[in-house]
Amino acid sequence: MTIREVIKALALGGTALARFLVIGSELTFPPSSKIKTEDRHFTYGSVSDKMIRHRSYSFLTLSAAVLTFLIGGIASLGSLPVPGHSPETLDPPAHLRETGLYANFASKTIDPRNLSYSPQYPLWSDGAAKRRWIFLPAETSIDASDPDVWEFPAGTKVWKEFSFHGRRVETRLIASLGGGEWMFASYAWDADESDATLVPKQGLRNVAEIQPGLRHDIPGVLDCKACHVNRRTEILGFSALQLSPDRDPNAPHAERTSSDMVSLQTLIERGLIRSYPRSWAQHPIRIEASNPTARAALGYLHANCGNCHNPNGALETLNMFWRHSVAENTPSGTAVTMAINRTGRFRIPGEEPGDTYLIRPGDPAHSAVLFRMSSRNPFHQMPPLGTKLADADAVSLIRRWILEYQKEERP
Repeated sequence: MTIREVIKALALGGTALARFLVIGSELTFPPSSKIKTEDRHFTYGSVSDKMIRHRSYSFLTLSAAVLTFLIGGIASLGSLPVPGHSPETLDPPAHLRETGLYANFASKTIDPRNLSYSPQYPLWSDGAAKRRWIFLPAETSIDASDPDVWEFPAGTKVWKEFSFHGRRVETRLIASLGGGEWMFASYAWDADESDATLVPKQGLRNVAEIQPGLRHDIPGVLDCKACHVNRRTEILGFSALQLSPDRDPNAPHAERTSSDMVSLQTLIERGLIRSYPRSWAQHPIRIEASNPTARAALGYLHANCGNCHNPNGALETLNMFWRHSVAENTPSGTAVTMAINRTGRFRIPGEEPGDTYLIRPGDPAHSAVLFRMSSRNPFHQMPPLGTKLADADAVSLIRRWILEYQKEERP
């Protein structure tokens, strides 16, 4: 890990820092550092709590625990002021009803200026049902000069609503303040859904049941930034591939779309996007793959891993990119060629050195990507934030893809 990466991780802060240092660096721990497995679910800010209870750890593991504890304390202080904006400017409204999402909060009527959308490859969030909206100020448009990372106008707002078992639990807000600065906020719904109030900047734990014995946490501001802030702040799930009208019917957890949802095509038709490759208007974007299983697998990895594993992400030096680039003249299959039959620094527990590959065609047992997707040990799991349950459907999909990997796909 370079000094630049350490500084960048410090800027992201929060529990994400410790997990980045341990998981992002793909360190392998000796048997003495294993965590007891009777409680396999870890959450924001809880790694140090779990580890301090156990007395058998290596020096490196203990160091990680101390680092998590220290940074977690810093995270609880909230976000630092952003240059060019007063603290008052950064303070989000105290209630969701004041953010502009609703035309009538009592009836939960969405303001018609807010555009509903659904990414074709949803991010896994422990089975939560989600709805999303974006607001673009009048007479503005999205700049797609960089086809992979769009620039949004000042005043843009994005909301994402999470529900478990038919009840609204939280709604997250990201708002552009201009000058490259963004505000992050989360709102927790009352049990009767009569109000949704701003949660503390460090987040809120155990707000709703996911399944018996496991509860959902609302992330803190710094946890949000850990995923959304790379070289530029990104609106995950609102991109050319995710909004393509050529939707993948085999995408895990694909959501039902409706006629009022915005797509890449409607953005183009309404003049809400500019400086985009002209081919987008004639040829809907899709992941080109040899079969439907490969297309769905690569789409899932794009959405759930590509946020960090990309040329602009915090883990760029690992040289394993899962983001599917839509820039013109980008070679297809880049993500695959960078992972297939390649060893990494992470070693699957119990395996001999050199026997763990990122993706090993035909051999799921020695494929680190599949192992880490399946794990919720905080030193192994991927993604490292935002989920307490392994995605069983996705694990099955990636396993099938590895088993069925065709010879003609191999580099």
